[in-house]
Amino acid sequence: MQATMTPLTAADRCDRCGARARVRATLASGSELLFCQHHANEHAPRLAQLSAVIDTASAE
Repeated sequence: MQATMTPLTAADRCDRCGARARVRATLASGSELLFCQHHANEHAPRLAQLSAVIDTASAE
């Protein structure tokens, strides 16, 4: 079963810096991290190692 992700809104903030979130990373544990584009790019290699599911289409 695949969970339905709610779209990111202007109220969603980056977990690193507080800027508007543009990317949602869902870890294998089910935990979610929100990142601005800058921090998503910075952490992309580690997120790939963790097999995180990256969702950029939900940013409005």
